[in-house]
Amino acid sequence: MTTAPPAPAPSPGPTRTAGCTIAADGSYAARLARGGGAPDSWFPERWTLGSAEPFAVPLPGNQPEEPGTQVLPMTDGRVLIHRVVDGRHTFTLLYPTGPGTGEVQLGAVECGELSLLPPAPGGTRAYAVAPGERSSAVWLVAGGAFGPEHLAEVPGRCSGGVWLDGTDRLLALDRELDGRTKTVAVDLERGGEVSPLLQISEESDDRLLLADRDSGLLLLRSDAPGEDRIGWGVLGGTRPVRFPECLRPSGPALSPFAIQPGQVLTPEACAVALRIDGPAGSWLGTWRPAERKLRQLAPPEGWLTGSGWWTREGQLCLPYATDAAPCGVARLDAAPSAVPPDADPGGSRRGPSAVAEDPPRPAMARPVPLQQAPLTGRTAGG
Repeated sequence: MTTAPPAPAPSPGPTRTAGCTIAADGSYAARLARGGGAPDSWFPERWTLGSAEPFAVPLPGNQPEEPGTQVLPMTDGRVLIHRVVDGRHTFTLLYPTGPGTGEVQLGAVECGELSLLPPAPGGTRAYAVAPGERSSAVWLVAGGAFGPEHLAEVPGRCSGGVWLDGTDRLLALDRELDGRTKTVAVDLERGGEVSPLLQISEESDDRLLLADRDSGLLLLRSDAPGEDRIGWGVLGGTRPVRFPECLRPSGPALSPFAIQPGQVLTPEACAVALRIDGPAGSWLGTWRPAERKLRQLAPPEGWLTGSGWWTREGQLCLPYATDAAPCGVARLDAAPSAVPPDADPGGSRRGPSAVAEDPPRPAMARPVPLQQAPLTGRTAGG
């Protein structure tokens, strides 16, 4: 059962931009902001989130940035910026120096496409993936000894990027190979060793959206049920992947962006935040596997759409920027969830593997259980 959606948030004004990137430990965030003296100019901005009151520091360079420029916060307070200059992908660390912006040039990578991966768990390194025709390269672009460092070459065309552990070691990528997309795990300490992670059926396209290393909860998107849907499972589990009916609304598109950490033995109780996009705008959703319903909420005015993080206690933190409050964080307390008596909380590590929560369609191939993936029972140090 799904509650009625609220009125969507107002469209961003001329001095705001959608979304920001939050460091893995929640200490800093970074975004490409628009405004200042020229409404159409873009500049990097760092948000300090670890203080009693969040505050923003602009980090403008010598010229405006391109709208597609990527920024990523480091846990030491510097901001990595990825620019494309004359066909080369350049990387620079920015930091405030009183009235100006200091820069540390890290070097460049010459290739076609390249995108920064999400902030690494360690917080002191940054990574990127460069998809090619037959293989994709994984690069260490910040935190190395001598500039960008090629770490791995993965067969197939890779996209996405989800960290599976807390040591910058196990990286999940969505790999397109032989006409199908499956999520694989890449071990960066073993020369890019590739292991299958998601393969719900031989004919399905399966992509990993989010993973929580505390509980093992996975959020994924797959067309195995006969249409493209959001499902959930548990890494190393033996129960089927489930595709809740409440995450199948007609019309709006759902995009999960944050999972509540710290729920070590109860993945069913983890709160998940979702961005909901409809014809009238974007708003907020929260959901837990144990509740089996989607709560829809109006986000704060000026929400940096699709950005936010959970505290271990179940508080959802949403960054926002308005003319009156150019740097703010709204905090929403999610209602606590009781895990159903039959949920087998600790046993979810023996939990989801790969069938729909709704009755499967007769034509649907039986999915491959997640426990058959080589990562089952494996720790970051193993």
